[in-house]
Amino acid sequence: MEEIPKQLNYQGKRIVLYGPESTGKSTIARELALHYNSISIPEFAREYLQRKWDESKHVCTLQDLKPIAVGQRNLENQATLKGSDYVFCDTDILETYVYSLAYFNQVPLSIEKAIHESHYDLYLLMDVDISWVKDDLRDKPEEREEMFHKFEAALQTFNKPYKRISGKGSERLKNAIAAIDSLSI
Repeated sequence: MEEIPKQLNYQGKRIVLYGPESTGKSTIARELALHYNSISIPEFAREYLQRKWDESKHVCTLQDLKPIAVGQRNLENQATLKGSDYVFCDTDILETYVYSLAYFNQVPLSIEKAIHESHYDLYLLMDVDISWVKDDLRDKPEEREEMFHKFEAALQTFNKPYKRISGKGSERLKNAIAAIDSLSI
């Protein structure tokens, strides 16, 4: 299995949409990319795990985590080559770390190493104040608040810069834009 690639150097800002399932990460990432005329990177795990589910009805295993981290980093590195001021990452390897602890009670060392070697300018920690939407992969509607606290604890453990993003509808996007605009390019 290939190693998790290192982040490429990037002159713009890397922003991560981060948090529990069904909190609007994908939607806000796309909306931010449009607002800033920039790039949004999709969540690699969603496509990878949906394909696995569709083909075999199997769910994520510990062995899936490294390929997910490799795929996410490859998407991010490709996007940084496009020269935009911002890259909006719909999740990152720290998200994989949180789910690894929640589901498997352990984290592969390669994932922890990649987190320590990664730099993001800001994490937007998406609040659980919007409705949970069921799909093939989501399975913790009753644990949203608990998962939110696990995500926040990981940010604090790894000393990552973050802002909590709350609000419904356009207010959520407006709050994310305000958090980003507080950064300087």
